[in-house]
Amino acid sequence: MSIFRNRTATAAIVAVAAGALTLTACGGGDGGNSAKDTSKQKEDAAAQSKPVQIGDVEASTGPAPEVPGAKPGGTAVVYQESDFSHLDPGQIYVSDGKLLSRLIYRGLTQYEEDDKGNLTVVGDLATDAGKVSDGGKTWTYTLKDDLKDENGDPINSADIRHSIERMYASFITDGPTYLQQWLSGAGTTYRDAYEGPFKGKHLPDDVLETPDDKTVVFHFEDAQPDLPQLLTMPGYAVVPEESDTKEKYDTDPVATGPYKIADFKPGKSMKLVKNDQWDAKSDSVRHQYVDGFNISMNHDDEDQTKTLLADQGEAKNAMMFTGQVATTQLQKVVSDKEVMDNRTIQGYAPYVWQLNFNMDRVKDKKLRDAITLAIPSTSVFKADGGAYGGEVANSLMSPTTPGYDESYDPFNRAEKPNGDIAAAKKLIEEGGFAGKKLVYAYANSPVRQQQSVLIADALEKIGLDIQKKEIDAATWYEQIGKVDNGLDLYMTGWGQDWPSASTVFPPLYDGTQIQDGASNYAHINDDHVNSEIARIQKITDTEEATKAWAELNEYISDEVNPAAPMYYTKVFQIFGSNVGGIRYSSDSSYVDVTRVFLKQ
Repeated sequence: MSIFRNRTATAAIVAVAAGALTLTACGGGDGGNSAKDTSKQKEDAAAQSKPVQIGDVEASTGPAPEVPGAKPGGTAVVYQESDFSHLDPGQIYVSDGKLLSRLIYRGLTQYEEDDKGNLTVVGDLATDAGKVSDGGKTWTYTLKDDLKDENGDPINSADIRHSIERMYASFITDGPTYLQQWLSGAGTTYRDAYEGPFKGKHLPDDVLETPDDKTVVFHFEDAQPDLPQLLTMPGYAVVPEESDTKEKYDTDPVATGPYKIADFKPGKSMKLVKNDQWDAKSDSVRHQYVDGFNISMNHDDEDQTKTLLADQGEAKNAMMFTGQVATTQLQKVVSDKEVMDNRTIQGYAPYVWQLNFNMDRVKDKKLRDAITLAIPSTSVFKADGGAYGGEVANSLMSPTTPGYDESYDPFNRAEKPNGDIAAAKKLIEEGGFAGKKLVYAYANSPVRQQQSVLIADALEKIGLDIQKKEIDAATWYEQIGKVDNGLDLYMTGWGQDWPSASTVFPPLYDGTQIQDGASNYAHINDDHVNSEIARIQKITDTEEATKAWAELNEYISDEVNPAAPMYYTKVFQIFGSNVGGIRYSSDSSYVDVTRVFLKQ
């Protein structure tokens, strides 16, 4: 997601037999070569719905296997479009934050990935991916020996308990919420059940138990077979209890991964250096090849692409985190065989970009349908990387999500991929909406600015009065995530956290969870949708649940239409010639930052 190219989801109830699934699951490890054709990319997308594996103690034991050709030393340079919206892991729920978290934070579990993009959930701070009992309602984790944070303080079960409990605190507004909801139980808004640990109270032991310094036990009302996958999320990384400064932690966190923050100038730069308290023997996935990362901000996709393609000076050691090859530079990149073969990666990401309707304000479905029909999806996705950056979305489900149906096309995207102005105008006239003012918000990044012109122009063509409002990209999700945001239309990107629609529809469309910081950006609160979400979440047969989610997807668009599907995301990145170990990550949907080294 450039800085906010997408936001990820979480949660699922899937049969234990289905194994694990994956956070922001994406295509296999493609190291570049020529551009993939559409059919091959669709095959990649479909392949991502397969279950991942659960690793045992042996798979969770470090050190990580060596990357072929890897050498230690040197400082990698990272070009970043905007600042990170959060450094507090509990607040991280976007892709650039996830990549940073892979370098500086650790949680109970993490993903191990092979060269084909296949994923296995393994223990990170824990000795394995978890031991399940009581029919999936109880999960027990044992911490590895001699774990320390960057200050040399030991990490124990009290720190894990604290990290989970602090997610209930009122200042945590942007991180994942599913573990809190699972622990609090169905029918309960988790913040009503508990207010966090800062007033001296813990969750009851029959919910979260720490019988000794190395053991953590989760107790749920319902079976939660996907807990190992959920715990890989940055939001549940450990925050050492003694180091927690609450709100201030968001600018000065404590590292537990192979790198730590040595210097941070908000909005300008960040310097990572080796964390000498990280022990490779305790980590089966991460490496510490480079001496550090110098992250330079305020580089849009075009600047990043031009600089990396030129491959001069420090750019030889430079990389993108979540940047994309710029549309204006596509031809230069794809026509350079050496660059395509050795310095690019491609993948089919799980994200759907959609234009949300604030249903508290845009209440008429006919108006929402008119806007949806008018959206120039082809032009919009081409502004975000061209044919390499995406393709027109036919529905609110991604091709990577089990249950996706390419034939379901409620807004005729197959025949009118760049919008149907005539059909939209007809609905505007029927509803008497001509001249209606709507506040359309967009982020102040170059891509979003370009897209805003295209979208506003199309909506004005059908007779609407569009009031554009630019919002700082670094705080985009915080601003639109407010229930009373004062906006009518705004884009978001969402991708499954693992291959299940249960990580898409509950966070985005469950009306019982509307609150500041939640992910129901459209504020949809439909009785049928709410009841179906509750029903399907309890289905433990994977095929039955997949079918039910697909049916719900159709109901949501046909009967409610809370958001206009625009485009699915593809990833195409370029790197400096001296950067080694690059591959596309099925876990992060971008480059695998755990393997990076400098060739010389």
